[in-house]
Amino acid sequence: MKNQKRTTIYDIAKKLNLNASSVSRALSNNSNVSEATRKLILDTAKELNYKQNSLASNLRKGHNQTIGVIVPRINQNYFADVIAGIEEVTYQKGYNLVICQSNESSAREVKCVNTLINQHVSCIVISISADFEDDKHLQTIKEHGIPLIQFDRVAEHLDTFKVLNDNEQASIDAVSHLIEQGYKRIALLEGPQNVNIFKQRKAGYLAALKKHNYPILPELIKENAWTKELGAESTKELLSLAEPPDAIFASTSDFSALGVLEVATRMGLKVPEELGICGYSNEAFTEITSPSITTIDQYSVSMGKTIANLYFQEIESSEKDNNPKIVSIKPKLIIRSSTLRNKTD
Repeated sequence: MKNQKRTTIYDIAKKLNLNASSVSRALSNNSNVSEATRKLILDTAKELNYKQNSLASNLRKGHNQTIGVIVPRINQNYFADVIAGIEEVTYQKGYNLVICQSNESSAREVKCVNTLINQHVSCIVISISADFEDDKHLQTIKEHGIPLIQFDRVAEHLDTFKVLNDNEQASIDAVSHLIEQGYKRIALLEGPQNVNIFKQRKAGYLAALKKHNYPILPELIKENAWTKELGAESTKELLSLAEPPDAIFASTSDFSALGVLEVATRMGLKVPEELGICGYSNEAFTEITSPSITTIDQYSVSMGKTIANLYFQEIESSEKDNNPKIVSIKPKLIIRSSTLRNKTD
């Protein structure tokens, strides 16, 4: 069976021998249309099974109840949960979401931004890619008058609404926990230092070592170890040192920590007795690995709700604030078996 042709305002106008503009005004409850004509048009629309194109209608009115969200990777639990949190709030408000994935590519991120601008979304929410180069495309969003909310990974110097985690304090908590467990040589797997969150997590690592009078050893800091594969490769290099680490803080992600655990398992190292492992993000798999992995919960669903509420409470408010708000959420250290060398902790 062929799909039935969608009824348009032109079909209604033709049947009633009216102008399409008159039909459009009636369907929009314009006061310039008489009550008798409005009733005739509405009855005919119902008879012809007319369905209003809400997107086109919103564009004609200059707005669109759609929020665009750009994340580095949709398949990571953290970003998926942030999106779920945003959707939970926006659904109640009658808004839709358009989700884009940069796949950690700045070029792809720019394309995502342009696509959302062309769709006339009400707001763009973004967490920048790992190879972020400059903020020209983000400036373009502002130039188009579209509200911009950055979260987690942000262009720090760009004056926009931001929802952030306290990454530095979370890393201080993680490294301090490892020190309290008796680990002496704590290595760091760090992410690209052009991205704010990885820079902050490294700062927390260094601050914790300094606080506990531990030496800072450059050979124990591995750059750009932010995937499972890169985490595994860095772990092999660290464990081949004449004095290898007895703990590794994978500050980039739990995927990197998983790479550490896989290498340690293959080498026959006992975790946590011979090697402590701490990740970041509280991915679902960290509870079911053997041993389970200590990590940091970023309260991602709550962050998503905070982002959505920020839009509705601040950006849509009639009382505009000239100073975009920055909201900080404190993550929580989740202690599991991979670091519990001292069972009394």
